Amino acid sequence: MIYIYNDYGGTHTTSLAAAYHLKQLPQSERKLTPEEIMNVNYFNQLTKKDFGKLIFHGIDEDGHSVYTIGRKRNKLVVPALKELTLLLQNRFQINEKFVFSNTSPTVPMVMSIGGFLSRGLKIDSIGVPLLLKGAQQCCDNIYRLVENTKQVAKNPTNENVIILENEIYK
Repeated sequence: MIYIYNDYGGTHTTSLAAAYHLKQLPQSERKLTPEEIMNVNYFNQLTKKDFGKLIFHGIDEDGHSVYTIGRKRNKLVVPALKELTLLLQNRFQINEKFVFSNTSPTVPMVMSIGGFLSRGLKIDSIGVPLLLKGAQQCCDNIYRLVENTKQVAKNPTNENVIILENEIYK
């Protein structure tokens, strides 16, 4: 199975989701510390040139690969990846299940502003504190989103590609 967490930039909520998925963060709904957040691989580190790239984060405890992707505002990226995946699965008889999980619903406004200031305008002195505040606000929702993603993926289905648009998990 291959998990791909996706959102606008691919560097904040997706990186946190991948870290939760890979058990690199505490497996609970508690608020993360600023140090825990800043130590997450790729958190606030990707740039414009990384949009659309699949970023490998690791292999989970069940041997499944975990990736992230920043898709910008383009809602066609995930459907296009689904079609490409189905084509490759049919052409090469690949039986791997793919799970695309959208982390965008977890993003609070303060995180969006912080990301724009830090990644877009390169004003880290204002952007990073806002990002940290936003990450602390949404980390419990991201944790629940990851747990739901894993549960849905484990449910028996005939679908080889699952797309989860998600909602805020409370």
